[in-house]
Amino acid sequence: MLDKNLFEYAILRFVPRVEREEFLNVGVVLFCKKENFLKVKYQLNEERLKAIFFDLDLKELEQHLHVFKCICEGIKCGSPILDLDVPSRFRWLTATRSTIIQTSKPHPGFSKNLDLTLEKLFEDFIL
Repeated sequence: MLDKNLFEYAILRFVPRVEREEFLNVGVVLFCKKENFLKVKYQLNEERLKAIFFDLDLKELEQHLHVFKCICEGIKCGSPILDLDVPSRFRWLTATRSTIIQTSKPHPGFSKNLDLTLEKLFEDFIL
């Protein structure tokens, strides 16, 4: 177990009507403090999204997810959250909120290869 890294992940959810608490899983965010690792992977299946949420503004959703990814990966996007360290950014990204982009509660695990683990979680929960 010593050769594995403790990580946390959360499922990224699209919640178009916050008051109804209906959502569709669209991505996974994975964090490892030891490796200073914070990445997100998401995919928007337009057909699936519009079948459930017919009046969806896909461009707006893509913009929100792009900013989420920029904050996650430390890419400049004008957000003051980028000034925080990686663990603080993960905590901010996964904090409970009432917006159209939400995450599940974080879940722990162990991994030898964090990129591979992110891919596996993405396949299990999103595809």
